[in-house]
Amino acid sequence: MTSAALIVNRMFTPRRPISRGVTLGAGSILSGGILLAWCVGTYGGLADPLFLPAPHRVVGAFWHSLMDGSLLRNTWASLLVINVGFLLSSLVAVPLGILMGSFRVVAAALEPIVNFTRYLPVTSMIPLLILWIGIGFEEKVAVIFIGTFFQQIVMISDVSARVPAELFNASYTLGATRWQVITRMLLPATLPGVMDTLRVTMGWAWTYLVVAELVASSSGLGYMSMQAMRGLHAEYIFVGILVIGLLGLATDQIFKWIKIVCLPWAEQR
Repeated sequence: MTSAALIVNRMFTPRRPISRGVTLGAGSILSGGILLAWCVGTYGGLADPLFLPAPHRVVGAFWHSLMDGSLLRNTWASLLVINVGFLLSSLVAVPLGILMGSFRVVAAALEPIVNFTRYLPVTSMIPLLILWIGIGFEEKVAVIFIGTFFQQIVMISDVSARVPAELFNASYTLGATRWQVITRMLLPATLPGVMDTLRVTMGWAWTYLVVAELVASSSGLGYMSMQAMRGLHAEYIFVGILVIGLLGLATDQIFKWIKIVCLPWAEQR
């Protein structure tokens, strides 16, 4: 087998680690291909510039909105809402999810309402939230809370329920009390999965935020995109999309860093 065939065989072996160069190369090739297709479609006249602006127009719109302060103002408004809503949801969902997955009585009490509510589309609740809370900061926080909380609690419950029974038996055999089992075995065993759940649901929170800002808002990246749509300025819509994507990517990396630094046993496990 040639060296090229060996490299390809290693890259496509399930769960086999690859070098950093291969990682960067694969990502660069795909990203570069998308950018190339965008340039060909816009500069080649294959796409209507009203609907698909050229890259230089998007860069110009980004610079203009950055200089007039609108981009920073709307970005800060979105960051404030999503962080408050996600933090409130996580503070409630994490302990309840662990309890729900570990104690049958808690699961019996919570599962009916949780399983019913998590299938309800958040968009259907926005008119009711506007009626109850009004249009503003609190309404958008409530949309994010409802959209992420019930998904978080189910996913965290599954993480807690998958902790091997052998760990519980070994802990009790070694003389651990019930409180020690919860704090020294159950929590460390579930925290890596909890961190992965928070990382995934943060992406959903961005989706719910944009939905809330599109429906009723006077600030935020979703509001900025809606205003651009009404004025047929597609380049500003692309700016909002790119900023949300970059913020999501940064958030994802932050969660990865927190997991590596604060939960060093996660990779070993």
